[in-house]
Amino acid sequence: MTELSQTAPLNLLATCPKGIEGLLADELTALGAAPGKTTVAGVYFSADQATAYRVCLWSRLANRVILLLAREAMIETAEQVRDVVARISWSHHLATGKTLAVDFHGRSDHIRHTRFGAQTVKDGVVDALQLAGQERPNVDTKTPDLRIYAHLHRANLSLGIDLSGESLHRRGYRRDVGHAPLKENLAAALLVRAGWPERAKAGEPLIDPLCGAGTLLIEAALMAADQAPNLNRERFGFHGWAGHQDAVWSELKREAEARASIGRKRCKTELMGFDQSPAALTAAKSNAMRAGIPALITLHGQSLAQLTRPETLTAEQGLLITNPPYGERLGELPELVRLYAQLGEKAKALFPGWTLAMFTGNPDLGHRLGLRAHKQYALKNGALDAKLLLMEIGSVRPAPQESSEPSEAGVAPQASSTAKPAVSENAQMFANRLAKNQKRLKKWLKQSGETCYRIYDADMPEYALAVDRYGDRVHVQEYAAPSSINPAQAQKRLFDALEVLPEALGVDPSKIYVKRRERQTGAAQYQKREASGERFEVQEGSARLWVNLRDYLDTGLFLDHRPVRRMLGEMASGKRFLNLFCYTATATVQAALGGASDSVSVDMSNTYLEWARDNFALNKLDPRLHRVVRDDCFRWLETANAQFDLIFMDPPTFSNSKKMRDTLDVQRDHPRLVELAMARLAPGGTLVFSNNQRRFKLDEALSERYAVEEITTRTFDPDFQRRTNLHHVFLLRHPS
Repeated sequence: MTELSQTAPLNLLATCPKGIEGLLADELTALGAAPGKTTVAGVYFSADQATAYRVCLWSRLANRVILLLAREAMIETAEQVRDVVARISWSHHLATGKTLAVDFHGRSDHIRHTRFGAQTVKDGVVDALQLAGQERPNVDTKTPDLRIYAHLHRANLSLGIDLSGESLHRRGYRRDVGHAPLKENLAAALLVRAGWPERAKAGEPLIDPLCGAGTLLIEAALMAADQAPNLNRERFGFHGWAGHQDAVWSELKREAEARASIGRKRCKTELMGFDQSPAALTAAKSNAMRAGIPALITLHGQSLAQLTRPETLTAEQGLLITNPPYGERLGELPELVRLYAQLGEKAKALFPGWTLAMFTGNPDLGHRLGLRAHKQYALKNGALDAKLLLMEIGSVRPAPQESSEPSEAGVAPQASSTAKPAVSENAQMFANRLAKNQKRLKKWLKQSGETCYRIYDADMPEYALAVDRYGDRVHVQEYAAPSSINPAQAQKRLFDALEVLPEALGVDPSKIYVKRRERQTGAAQYQKREASGERFEVQEGSARLWVNLRDYLDTGLFLDHRPVRRMLGEMASGKRFLNLFCYTATATVQAALGGASDSVSVDMSNTYLEWARDNFALNKLDPRLHRVVRDDCFRWLETANAQFDLIFMDPPTFSNSKKMRDTLDVQRDHPRLVELAMARLAPGGTLVFSNNQRRFKLDEALSERYAVEEITTRTFDPDFQRRTNLHHVFLLRHPS
């Protein structure tokens, strides 16, 4: 752990993304190094100084190259760490007046914070330098002359010098990263796994149909042109190292520059990228320019739906490689299911005989391609688990109406590129059911003028979904599958449904919103899922109402209660109206438009009361006559003095909101709620009591005390008549 020998091989560690350690070991061998033990996200190896430099310059897969100075076991305490550090002859590595930084990774029972670990290592370095008579160095965390690497894991301490400096995946060409960028060395690993280096030597073309900022294309071009990935980097970590040999480095760089110059001129490989985003293509062009290979890449502004095979592309074999979006949220699936199905169809129609390499964090979406993967590689994309799927693209039969004459060499029939994706028999049955339900509702919709309605509600047990239409948009709620159902099978069925929905309902996939409906407790139904603020106006009768299909589990408009709201509007003329548990106060809007003289709407949620105010404003209701009150409905009823001619009360099935004094269970608590509401009901008035407890039973004592009429069966429009247990509705009046 003292002075390094000028002739002995150096002990080194190359780090990399998890899952590509084997590829990195092969690459190190090809670069002249001698790989040893492979560890998680890293490979130990030995090499002379020139080869270590060559790895920094030429490695397409490594993150960092560490010159190891010490590896000690049974290290737990800060004192032990400091002692190991202090025994290293740091004066051979850090010259006087140079700055340092420490990157500390790991922990122990005694060292629980990386900052404390880094401080401990730095103190050990200072001790060693001062003992050698060298002045105390300064710390520069951003651009140090020497970056020290320290890793403590399971009482094993590794110390070394980072010869790479900034991570080697940062080639310097990518300043415009586009959306969800793929790291350069991970992109290179995907290309290696797909056999691109060999394909490029054979002259095969490469296409990325969803190229984004062009990382895959640029890494492929660098390989095809024999250009070192870090050739354009101005500084490496070894430049500030006291043991740096500039003559060795300069010779290696001159060699790499010469190879790149020759390689770019000789490269005849066709590399093409397609994307519908002008911003992404602009970024890709700028990145390619900075990488020094703009002439090797051709970019086209086409969406996947518009993708055609260039007439000049006659190769019978090639690589189609892409990293499509894969959605981290359920609501992103409608567009993605269609995108993946379309990718599979385009691949089969336009590139038969080629290989498709697709990198995705959602392998279930990969199944929508209609192609079987002959190889799969598990990788990480940052913290996300992902897979590279390699698929051989078979030929497709021309559509029956097309000519069966052979096409030009290597070019698939263009007409077949518009073929519809094949869907399963069950998915087709689901699409047929949607069409049948739409046809059944057609006459009612024409008469009623309703634009917000339910089309499907778990009609088929295999497809446990509720599908609602809101104008030109569709809201899909997936009922959580019981534990007896295989989650993978449930996921597949959801994807099947989302694949056929756009065509079956004539709606753009971008206007389909998906949520998972599970048993809700407390205020869960009110909790925000997203924060898009994406709301739009719909019409219900004469009312104009705001709905939001993205941000909350519920949309702001309970469609099954439409007949109840219509009834309230018909009953409200000249009446004083009270709306308890008002939610977004859509019932109040209908009552006000029906002629209610004034109203009070009570709820605990500021969010939904603000929504209610917006609904009032949309319908030009006077806020002096139609008030909203934030309060617990129990507490408000206990302290209120006013009387009302018409009261609507629609409590949740259960609530344990922190804003309430107690929990609310509608079956248990409805007698008290009804009694409190009836105390506020004027003589001759009506309480409309509703709830969504499927097995609800009205307390018999209420029927003995008040005139009670259950009208549940009359409160379902044709779109909800399949499931008439969604809610219960009662009219209560004082005895005459």
